[in-house]
Amino acid sequence: MGQRIEDYAVIGDLHTMALVGRDGSIDWLCLPRFDSGACFAALLGDEDAGFWRLAPVDGGTCTRRRYREDSLVLETEWDTPDGTVRIIDAMPPRDGAADVVRVVEGLSGRVRMRMELRLRFDYGHIVPWVRRQGERLSAIAGPDSVWLDTPAPLEGHDFLTVSEFEVDAGEQVPFVLTHHPSHESAPPRRNAARLLKGTDRFWTTWMSQANYEGAWSEAVRRSLITLKALTYAPTGGIVAAATTSLPEELGGTRNWDYRYCWLRDATFTLQALLGTGFVEEAGAWRDWLLRAVAGDPADLQIMYGIDGTRRLTELEVDWLPGYEGASPVRIGNAAAGQLQLDVWGEVLDGLHVARGAGLAGAEDAWDLQRALLDYLEGSWQEPDNGLWEVRGPRRHFVHSKVMAWAGVDRAVQAVEKFGLEGPVDRWRALRSEIHADVCERGYDPERNTFTQFYGSRGLDAALLLIPQVGFLPWDDPRVVGTVDAVQRELVEDGFVMRYRPGSDGGVDGLPGIEGAFLACSFWLADALNGIGRRQEAEALFERLLQLRNDVGLLSEEYDPRYERQVGNTPQAFSHVGLVNTARHLSGTHPATAADT
Repeated sequence: MGQRIEDYAVIGDLHTMALVGRDGSIDWLCLPRFDSGACFAALLGDEDAGFWRLAPVDGGTCTRRRYREDSLVLETEWDTPDGTVRIIDAMPPRDGAADVVRVVEGLSGRVRMRMELRLRFDYGHIVPWVRRQGERLSAIAGPDSVWLDTPAPLEGHDFLTVSEFEVDAGEQVPFVLTHHPSHESAPPRRNAARLLKGTDRFWTTWMSQANYEGAWSEAVRRSLITLKALTYAPTGGIVAAATTSLPEELGGTRNWDYRYCWLRDATFTLQALLGTGFVEEAGAWRDWLLRAVAGDPADLQIMYGIDGTRRLTELEVDWLPGYEGASPVRIGNAAAGQLQLDVWGEVLDGLHVARGAGLAGAEDAWDLQRALLDYLEGSWQEPDNGLWEVRGPRRHFVHSKVMAWAGVDRAVQAVEKFGLEGPVDRWRALRSEIHADVCERGYDPERNTFTQFYGSRGLDAALLLIPQVGFLPWDDPRVVGTVDAVQRELVEDGFVMRYRPGSDGGVDGLPGIEGAFLACSFWLADALNGIGRRQEAEALFERLLQLRNDVGLLSEEYDPRYERQVGNTPQAFSHVGLVNTARHLSGTHPATAADT
């Protein structure tokens, strides 16, 4: 397809999200939810997998594009020899059906346009039955139907719907694509102008809540909009990204489905939302968290579906060749069944942050927290798969132990600061035991650094979080030494790798390498600021901002070799990192887990 990951902007309706390329083509859209099958999947294959292009008849890359102020309404413009034309793209917040609105607007001259629409359900696998219904076009297969309304002429050619028309200055030609259950009557026709007006109003109203007053305001506001767009409104769950199988290594096999909600994101996301004024969204995320993890603490998963679904069976989609040939394409995520002990600590930490912020109903979570603590008390000494979901042998990962300590520490604080009931003396003793174990077995005194796991020679970017969670103070020599070691051993072209896949004989059990992990690079900026090297921290943060695409979006990783974004996009963890680091650098104190 020739589109780089950073060539895509996004539009969304708080249920799902579409990726729109600089050529005017929507190459990825799952309907009706983030985790549904894609009806446009050209992103992971070719045009036969489904796409919707709207552009001047000669095609090509747009001249410029932008979002309308603080909104998710995208404006893409082409300057052509015959005039200038704009396409306005949006997905109105859901009021029943899912709509994609595309409006062609003539700005000058007279421009000939071409629309091409190829619908394919189930990730390009199912060709729907397409027919005309009066002035409407419908495409039906199984449970899905999609309806297209437009005054433009439509023709069918080789399973492709085509429209060619001209647009004059001041003229608008609307297209509205509506998804609807196939067993129900046809949806009513939608007014594009009214839908766009409502979308603008929604985003303007929502962003009026923001109270961020620090530096880098434009970048922070765009990241907050992106986080909101990645939220599944019915449940409050926030997906890690809108896509699956965009590779961590171009042409490689490290391709995963990120359309789910990770518990590891809980505390950082709550910090970002609470710290910028979005208390309602923070409460919805906290409530999703409580529902998702309810039940036997031993059954806690690292991730869940957007509605709390636990079974996320992983399968390979062999009919899609993958993004730039990176295969396999995966649907579902087998890492949901891994043991990652840090998530118990992360859930306890997140609920502690929520309690400290005074979120309504926080006390209802205490019984659940005590059950989680009981499990953690009996299991923290077990080896696990670690934060990064390695598919190699289980190890005693240092970050996992540190987060176990953090979970117990938050329980102690709940008793000491909030007057909740619990065996605080036993918890204090457990906290001390875990701390001593990590300092003895997870620290290399020769190199003055903590290590990825007990006995490891490798490092892990998650070690940068040791002072953030309060395990050690920022000025502890072991913290400073670890920051120095990460800079020395995990930094590529100034950006941070999660770990070295080949260290310790191949820690993750997978072939190939990956790019620099953007969230970890934000962590390094926080760490540099925390140990008093503010100038270095700001310089790194400014470099990270330059990696955003032209509309302010970040994927999961950045490949310094090819100077390209890689991994799933847009990545919530990257944008959460941006918001929180901007907050920390704009303040007068370093990041801490309790900082909201």
